Amino acid sequence: MTVAIGVVMTERIVAGRLEDHKLVGKAVRYPEENAELDSLIAIPGGELVSILADTITALANNGKPIQAIGVAVPGIVRHGVVEDSPNIVQIKGMRLADDLGDLLVKRGITAPVHIANDADAIAAGVAATRGQLNRLTRVWTLGNGVGYGRWPYVEGVWEGGHITVTLDPKERYCGCGGVGHLEGIVGYRAMRLRFLDREPEEVFAAAKQGDTKCREFVDLWHRALAAATASFIHLAGPGRFYFTGRNVNFLELPVLRSHLESMVKMGPLQSYSLEAFEPDAETALLGAGVSALRALTW
Repeated sequence: MTVAIGVVMTERIVAGRLEDHKLVGKAVRYPEENAELDSLIAIPGGELVSILADTITALANNGKPIQAIGVAVPGIVRHGVVEDSPNIVQIKGMRLADDLGDLLVKRGITAPVHIANDADAIAAGVAATRGQLNRLTRVWTLGNGVGYGRWPYVEGVWEGGHITVTLDPKERYCGCGGVGHLEGIVGYRAMRLRFLDREPEEVFAAAKQGDTKCREFVDLWHRALAAATASFIHLAGPGRFYFTGRNVNFLELPVLRSHLESMVKMGPLQSYSLEAFEPDAETALLGAGVSALRALTW
């Protein structure tokens, strides 16, 4: 039996104990479900590490040895170091695997800690739940930021949300400050900056009611996402693309597919599939645990 602990730290911390790639018992959440979203932003980095250690310790103490601990966070993550994390800025530069691992050792937990990008963890979780761990799986996560996850993991940065999808110099809404980025069009925070007098939900609702300006933006939103997807098809080939995140309800797959068909014309690259699903923290924490177990063999 393989035993691991998976943790996701994005808008809140969600953790669970996994046995043979399946969640055992209920996931643990911090703060609780009724707490304000993005409340982690106000917590200092060192305190976040302590909270992670407390959560993991509570899940680990039931007698069965833990083989691996996987923690998924947003941003650029390489070799256990969070090189950048625009959405949880206080963990930028942290040697999170070492810091958390040292704290856990003091509590008697010696399992190796693996840190993964949160979108990569979702891709791993999707592959695991669908029995496709041997197949290429790619995921777009649509929220305040835009994440691009890939399974199986390969070395690289893979900040797909910052891929350039337009040459318009006026497109400066991306949180990183870059011009023409996908996140600057599709990201929730970017949409709020663009429409100061309307929430994104109101923009999409007005588009359905025929508002010309809003309809034009909704089309741009889908074209931008199609352009980024087409780029990865041209780089890595066709296959399965999944779309999730708290703003996945904005997505209209027929519209996205129509734009993709105009962008991907080479016959061998047209065998891609698109699927949307509601966000599920359990999928991400499962992927974090699976990634940690696979990292033991790298």
